[in-house]
Amino acid sequence: MVQMDKTSRKVSNQDINPCLEESNASHKCLDSYNYDRSMCSAYFQTYKNCRKYWHNIMVQRRRDGVKPEMPTAAERLDMLSAIGGKPY
Repeated sequence: MVQMDKTSRKVSNQDINPCLEESNASHKCLDSYNYDRSMCSAYFQTYKNCRKYWHNIMVQRRRDGVKPEMPTAAERLDMLSAIGGKPY
């Protein structure tokens, strides 16, 4: 059995990484275009916007004393549907 290191498990855990879908999309794009980064800039920008958005949410929750600081995957889905979808 192959075990992922702790960082890999965190990155692929949907409750911890709010931008897993965007990350996977950018990796898939790179695979499709033989790692020509110029072909995937839209995916990279979406991922970057996602990280920025959820980082700001996490910082605000930390300020407000809300635990956990990063909403769970289910909470994030509710939050996004309440605002009509992904703002990034």
